[in-house]
Formats: sequence, structure tokens, C-alpha cells
Amino acid sequence: MEQLGSAPDAIAGAASNAIAGAASREASVIAVCVSERKGTRKHPVEAIELLVGTGVAGDAHAGAWHRQVSLLPDEAVDELRGTLPSLAPGDFAENILTRGLDLKSLPVGTTLAAGTALLAVTQIGKKCHNDCEIRRLTGKCAMPSEGIFAVVIRDGVVRAGDAVRVVEVSER
Repeated sequence: MEQLGSAPDAIAGAASNAIAGAASREASVIAVCVSERKGTRKHPVEAIELLVGTGVAGDAHAGAWHRQVSLLPDEAVDELRGTLPSLAPGDFAENILTRGLDLKSLPVGTTLAAGTALLAVTQIGKKCHNDCEIRRLTGKCAMPSEGIFAVVIRDGVVRAGDAVRVVEVSER
């Protein structure tokens, strides 16, 4: 969790530098995934439709809440593939698997363009379920420390191969 120290000017300067660097960052979508029922792994699909107020059309986690869309960097999954090589897209219940952007470094409120949709980051990380199969097998789960969640602020479609771009970084 970010905390302000006793040097607000230095922090503000560092934040400005981070924002300037983040604004030019982009990731590639490796896979898009859905699950029709809660409590099951997601599976890759050709495309996902993102809807304002709902999230991923047809996904069990869709709804009017703050975690409509989940994103996870593939680099975080790579770290666990050494222990569990069979890890596949959707195994961490992510809707969008990316490569090339440190998602967890984006502050809540950051706006992302994903495919033709726009997202607003609402949460960084989450608690791992006690019965998480991957955590039991590897001793670690990627989503709690590396995943982010967002709401849809403009409808659109996202496919593997699309870009995820930082549009605006929140100054919170």
C-alpha cells in the first residue's frame, strides 16, 4: 500500500516521473478467457465482449461490481511454470492475460485501452482462496500479488494479439 512520507515534493516529483513513463507503456494480449460457472477455471476463447456495467459478457463473474474484468501479466505465470509447467491461460481466473506491462504498478483509477474497450483499474491484487489448487501445488498464486481488476467504461471487444495501453494514470 502506498503511503505519503514527510517529503511531499519529492514524492510528487517521483509520481510525475512514474506517470510520464507509464503513459507510454503498452502490453500485448496473450489470451482472453471466460468461465460459465464460478469456482471453475476460465478457458481461452477467440474474443471477449466487454460491456459497461456488466464486464465480460457470458462470464460467471460479470455483474455490477468493482471486479468486472481481471487482468494478469503472463510474466507472473512464467515464474510458476518452473514448478507447474502445465499452467495455461485462465488457470488464475484471469479474463485478460497480458505480456509487457507491470500491471500491479498502475494506481487505482488508471484508464486502460484494451482492444476497442476502455477500462478503469479498481483494485490491485486480491486474497487467494484458501482452497486454491495452484497455491497448493506451487506454494504461490500469481493473482494476489500481480493481478488487477477493472470496470468497463466503454464497451468493446478484446482478442489475443490486441494491445492494452495505458491511457491515463490516476494521480491518487
